[in-house]
Amino acid sequence: MTLPAIPDSFEWTTESWGAALRCVPLAAIAPHLFTTRQLSLAASGDLDRLAAAVGARRVAMAKQVHGRTVVVVRDGDAALGAAEGGPHDAPEADAFVSSSRDTAVAIRVADCVPLLMADRSRGVVAAVHAGWRGTAARAAVAALEALEREFGTKPSDVVAAIGPSIGPCCYEVGSELVDAFAAAGHERYLIDRWFLAPAPPRGSRERPKLRLDVAGANRDQLLLAGVSEEQIHSSGLCTAMHLDVLTSYRAEKDQAGRLVAVIRAR
Repeated sequence: MTLPAIPDSFEWTTESWGAALRCVPLAAIAPHLFTTRQLSLAASGDLDRLAAAVGARRVAMAKQVHGRTVVVVRDGDAALGAAEGGPHDAPEADAFVSSSRDTAVAIRVADCVPLLMADRSRGVVAAVHAGWRGTAARAAVAALEALEREFGTKPSDVVAAIGPSIGPCCYEVGSELVDAFAAAGHERYLIDRWFLAPAPPRGSRERPKLRLDVAGANRDQLLLAGVSEEQIHSSGLCTAMHLDVLTSYRAEKDQAGRLVAVIRAR
């Protein structure tokens, strides 16, 4: 397996199951990682290995529903359900905010954006799952607002890492998604930035399909919410372009596994 090139703000690390991706500036604040397809969460002990990799006793997961509901986790809270192969008896949500040093929070993706955040002053963290529906609903901003409300976080203190997701190179979408983003209240100049329309080939009468930059949309939403541009780091990896390392539902359909983004408060 050849690991793809990444920006200087990220690094590949070797874990007990194989390769993982970490954001260097975020690692200075909170233990975290983005998994590769080498960790399936289907084998016995995988969840324990994931927890150990970020220094946690357990990992909390949610039943993801492509929305903007945020679950708050603190030390001493009852353990949220998670078991080998996925969450059990877990809340329906697409984001966590946490101050717990024992419980890591995690989300699962297979093209959707995995986004991790940490407050460099308070050490509290967030994990966000944002597909196109969650992005339209501003799931990342909902998590940021929960950090502010629950723990007193200032957006200027937040460092964010955007892990591998499907890129605009491979994410063809229909015009109904444009309508959905407009109905959600996103301004036209942002919609025009996020939905790319490649020029048609010379002599072609076909209108090229739109391509959605879902990672870029989440980045812009954090910027507008007050997070510094210098503190938002994107891996730039497209899940559909690196199937030997990552997983993609669009490319693999029902055969796709899931990648995990996990983080623990320090």
